[in-house]
Amino acid sequence: MIKSLHISNYALISCIDIDLSAGLNIITGETGAGKSVMLGALGLLLGGRADMRAVRDSGRKSVIEAQAIVKDVAGIDRIFEENALDKASDGMCILRRELLPGGRSRAFINDTPVTLQVLKSVALRLIDIHSQHQNLLLADPDYQLSIIDSLAENSDLRARYTEAYTAYRRTLKAYTDMRELLRRSAADAEYIQYQLEQLDKMELRPGEQEELEHEREILANATAIKHHLRSALGPMADDQFNAISALAEAAVHCRALGDVLDDGEELAARIESARIEIQDIAESLSDIDSRVQADPSMLDAVEERLGALYSLEVKHHVENVDALIALRDSLRSKLAAIEGGDESLAELEMQARKAKKTAMLLARELSDTRRAAAMDFAEELTLRATPLGMKNLRCEIAFNAGKLTPAGLDIIEFRFAFNKNQQPLPIGGTASGGEISRLMLTIKSIVAERMALPTIIFDEVDTGVSGDVASRMADMMLGLSDRLQVVAITHLPAVAARGVAHFRVYKQDTDQSTETHISRLSEPERQRELALMLSGDPDNEAALAAARSLLAKL
Repeated sequence: MIKSLHISNYALISCIDIDLSAGLNIITGETGAGKSVMLGALGLLLGGRADMRAVRDSGRKSVIEAQAIVKDVAGIDRIFEENALDKASDGMCILRRELLPGGRSRAFINDTPVTLQVLKSVALRLIDIHSQHQNLLLADPDYQLSIIDSLAENSDLRARYTEAYTAYRRTLKAYTDMRELLRRSAADAEYIQYQLEQLDKMELRPGEQEELEHEREILANATAIKHHLRSALGPMADDQFNAISALAEAAVHCRALGDVLDDGEELAARIESARIEIQDIAESLSDIDSRVQADPSMLDAVEERLGALYSLEVKHHVENVDALIALRDSLRSKLAAIEGGDESLAELEMQARKAKKTAMLLARELSDTRRAAAMDFAEELTLRATPLGMKNLRCEIAFNAGKLTPAGLDIIEFRFAFNKNQQPLPIGGTASGGEISRLMLTIKSIVAERMALPTIIFDEVDTGVSGDVASRMADMMLGLSDRLQVVAITHLPAVAARGVAHFRVYKQDTDQSTETHISRLSEPERQRELALMLSGDPDNEAALAAARSLLAKL
């Protein structure tokens, strides 16, 4: 359950701190005082979208923090272990969401940074918020199905079905894709064959284009290249007086000085080394010269080959020969697929049928758990709702089998009759606002008990009711609070008087702004608050007497 709640710098809230009690907590206040703002802030801990426009002072961070008892809450230990989170020895857990200047958001559990998904997974096991607009969901088939699933205790089965359904859809897509490919490819097989023959005829090889372009550059400039090569070779090796001969002669003379000069031999060796290096360079130049041929026919052949390659690249919208090779291989694979397509298609069809059978078996098993849960739910709903002024209530949950969907085969519909002479009909066209409110309170009480949620928050779930029915709804909330923590935001005195703790939300003006505050009411303050709710005047003696009478029933 929630021990405390802290909200700062959020909408009209500068800073509030609330210490909640076990049992039934009541929150009252005038319309617009900020009750919904508090729920909006709490919703951020449940993974709600962060709207930075709600930050009161954009230069400071907004903080929403709840301290909760998580001891013995189903699934919490596993989440803590999977995310390496420390768990306090006293079973306390601090959930925090921060909205930072600049639009960023951070989440923490016990001061350890976590992803928003992890924060949400923990918070949803601790808190359920029922707001007024959720009453509209009661007519939604998906919401109705979620109610039944929450009571059927079939989460493991649903996980296995989801896995099987995903596998079925994957294999079905592979089958349909292959079938469509074969349909299109069969008509294109002749053209694919023609393209492949063109590419095969070219005998393409990796890197060929770059080599040819380099060779073309040399052939196109062969005359100039050979002129420079020979001009370089002449003074080095070919002329009558060349560097190699001169260096050889210089080395001879240096050796002759060996008896006279101490370093004559060393100088001769250095000259010889230079001669050998120049001779090696001359041989390299000569080798290049022999390979460079000013042959117009060779240039024409290279240009023709490159022209053919460029033409294919333009035709197939690719940039180089490597891409042409990849296309050739792809066309060959497509042609092979077409030729062996019937066999592959049959294999994929068999896999899809097998996957569908597996998913269908699990879907039917899932339906069985839902039908059993629906029968019990309808009986319990009728039993619990009857004291809320619906003594003639009848509830039926109709099941229809549809196609396989991510949720299974079931299309369900809640049908209600509120009078003896009425056939059960879909709730959207037969229930009043007050009847829907009572049904939702009953449903929420059933679900919360079955799921063992520590805390449930009702946001004006009693809208549209009054008198004895309001008292009975208050009794239901009070009975529910024996097993879990209940927070009820209400405008009904009969409900407000049942709480073990009563909080009042109010607005207060400062010189600069209007701020929302919340305070826990003492007994005299509760009397005045109830008198205000009853008569509009907190000092009305008759209303105060009625308030004391309501509080005395607690």
